[in-house]
Amino acid sequence: MGGYSLSKYQVLVLNKIASLGTKRLPAEQYEVGSEIANPDAILVRSAKMHDMQIPPSVQAIGRAGAGTNNIPIADMSKRGVVVFNTPGANANAVKELVLAAMLIAARNIGPAMRFVAGLQGDDATLSKVVEEGKKNFVGLELPNRTLGIVGLGAVGGMVADTALKLGMKVLGYDPEITVDAAWRLSSDVKRVLGVDDIFKHSDFITLHVPLIDATRHLVNAERIAMMKQGAVLINFAREGVIDEQAVLDGLDSKKLRAYVCDFPTGRMKSHPNVVALPHLGASTQEAEDNCAVMVVDQVREYLDNGNISNSVNFPAVHMPREAAHRIAVVSENIPNMVGQISTAMADAGINIHNMVNKSRGDIAYTMLDLDSPAPQTALNKVKAIAGVMNVRLLPQKQD
Repeated sequence: MGGYSLSKYQVLVLNKIASLGTKRLPAEQYEVGSEIANPDAILVRSAKMHDMQIPPSVQAIGRAGAGTNNIPIADMSKRGVVVFNTPGANANAVKELVLAAMLIAARNIGPAMRFVAGLQGDDATLSKVVEEGKKNFVGLELPNRTLGIVGLGAVGGMVADTALKLGMKVLGYDPEITVDAAWRLSSDVKRVLGVDDIFKHSDFITLHVPLIDATRHLVNAERIAMMKQGAVLINFAREGVIDEQAVLDGLDSKKLRAYVCDFPTGRMKSHPNVVALPHLGASTQEAEDNCAVMVVDQVREYLDNGNISNSVNFPAVHMPREAAHRIAVVSENIPNMVGQISTAMADAGINIHNMVNKSRGDIAYTMLDLDSPAPQTALNKVKAIAGVMNVRLLPQKQD
């Protein structure tokens, strides 16, 4: 059972996290390092955690990035461990790379560079060969072309806005769009009702979806057959959202003009119409700083105050402190949980000053502000309630 003591919080860092973020963990309250045995929290970027023995002391995992495929979320949920990510923190970096991808594909930059790199001879010879060869790399311009965006979250929305400013027409598809994302989206983006409409009507298609069962091989032979002749496919989402063989076949048949991605494979990297980058989507100093600051602030707020924002498995919860003493309870989302927790406090003679209870799927999260400290016997009684996974006594509010 988690609890508050005078000892420092222990934070394990699995990848290099920008110091602009880790400096936000005060040294007098937090010990941060890569060799911590029993951490309260883990900060991670790309390290694979599925085969990792995650200590029972862990209360929170913070991913400095949007994707969480490297974290065993289902197992953590069963243990009552909150998992955070940083949606939008690297959105501008990915948006700029998508813009670069459109220009690279439109102007045949990849094949043209390879052509020049393979030339031999003196300058006069090169000049002659270049003039003769440039006709093979005639490109196209972006204004009045149609960009189809699959996924209208933070990145997709920014890509849409940039494309509109370039004079492009924009189609968007996202059945799970949030209210906030919908408000941010320009009214000039035409939202289509089915993903097939994106493939049928777009000159460029860019993918911004997580890799889940519903999106695996979203781009397949059937959908490539729907595409315009010479369309461009851009994938800075996840490798698995495309069927690699179908894309290669589309390139070989000239159905696809180009494929630009962030996930090189043995077959993809050597194809003349593929530009495969080494996972550069979020690789800017600004994006790394933004992600580090965002994830550290979220983890610290959870450990210090119990509040939750940008979790992929817990509900969003925020309750201002109104009393000196606070406990947080993670439980299964079952009937009468709040009643049993309240009864345990009442039996101990503890007055509940304020309380919040939220749920998400199978998980419920309850925070209580108390007018006096809860004795260990009361905490043990809450922990013994069937369905309770974790009980934390949070640091006492300082006046």
